[in-house]
Amino acid sequence: MFILPLALMIYAFIDCLNTPEEDTKHLPKIAWVFIILLFWVVGSIGWLFAGKVRHSAAGGAGLSSWQPGRRQQWVAPDDNPDFLKSLKDDKDDKK
Repeated sequence: MFILPLALMIYAFIDCLNTPEEDTKHLPKIAWVFIILLFWVVGSIGWLFAGKVRHSAAGGAGLSSWQPGRRQQWVAPDDNPDFLKSLKDDKDDKK
């Protein structure tokens, strides 16, 4: 009964600390930290549902999902068309 709310609070606290300031919603990041620490369950649930901008699970490979100033999701080399094209270009150069 004590461990589950504590684990939820720790997860929300670490998630809040690792979230960039521009991704927080409704309140400044420091306010969310205090809310999570002061109100264990309510603050943690509030952070998970209303405190952070959530991104789609697809990661957004299209141009419409690109936003300036935002980090892009890491793509494995075998899924990266630019990397595969560079391998093909290197192979053609060696001939």
